[in-house]
Amino acid sequence: MGLAFRMNPVSHALAAARRIEHHHDWGRAVWHVWGEQGSPRPRLVLLHGGSGSWTHWVRNVLPLSRTHEIWALDLPGFGDSDVPPGATDADDLVPVFDDILSQALGDEALTVVGFSFGGMTAGLLAAHHPSRIAKLVLVGVPGLGLFGKDLPMRGMQAGMSEAQQREVHRFNLHAMMIANPNVIDDALIDLQQANVARDRLRRRRIARTDVLLRAQPHWQCEVHGIWGGRDALYANTLEQVPRVLHRLKSFHVVEGAGHWVQYEAPEAFHQVLLSLL
Repeated sequence: MGLAFRMNPVSHALAAARRIEHHHDWGRAVWHVWGEQGSPRPRLVLLHGGSGSWTHWVRNVLPLSRTHEIWALDLPGFGDSDVPPGATDADDLVPVFDDILSQALGDEALTVVGFSFGGMTAGLLAAHHPSRIAKLVLVGVPGLGLFGKDLPMRGMQAGMSEAQQREVHRFNLHAMMIANPNVIDDALIDLQQANVARDRLRRRRIARTDVLLRAQPHWQCEVHGIWGGRDALYANTLEQVPRVLHRLKSFHVVEGAGHWVQYEAPEAFHQVLLSLL
């Protein structure tokens, strides 16, 4: 990947992965896959959040690969994948994502776990192409019309030193992604810095709408939800999530964890997820 991370978990996970690159008429799609090739284990597709990459699942891919073949995609416009011309948000990615799944995994009806932006993308795909997804697990997704006031995020300023930029990332991780500030170490800031630098889909607009609520009547798959109990995006509205997402078969809260629940509380997250799979 050409990225220098301090964190051994990324290098450790990469050492066990197969990197698969497919070329489409719009550009390149990149997967990282864990699990023995040709294994009888069921496939599990993981989709990261906004300003992320497969590394949003860095604490999950190896434990989950004990029972599943893990396919983690860098969504178009993020990580190592190219951005399709004219794409600015999740709804623009639906036909592209359908094409990616077709080339990589054929016509198989898949089990998909989508975090935040990735879950919103998967939910839109499930509405437009119902046969693609057999089971969908939504993790802290937006698009439910429940966002309140803006989060106190900080922006980068011209002339900032490297140390000052890292402090902005630390602040923003705590403001939006991670509830416990002690989880935010230098390795996590490295990961965040690398992911944000490769986000080329920054004009996103539909997260604050109710786009998934309008999509859910078209879902034909089984759908579950996993949220962090201290998700900053749902600080005052968490209890409303299962009410508005009425197609959920189950709704699970990992207490004490923030928006990036699978990173902050991986063991608790795995326990819930594996019970659903």
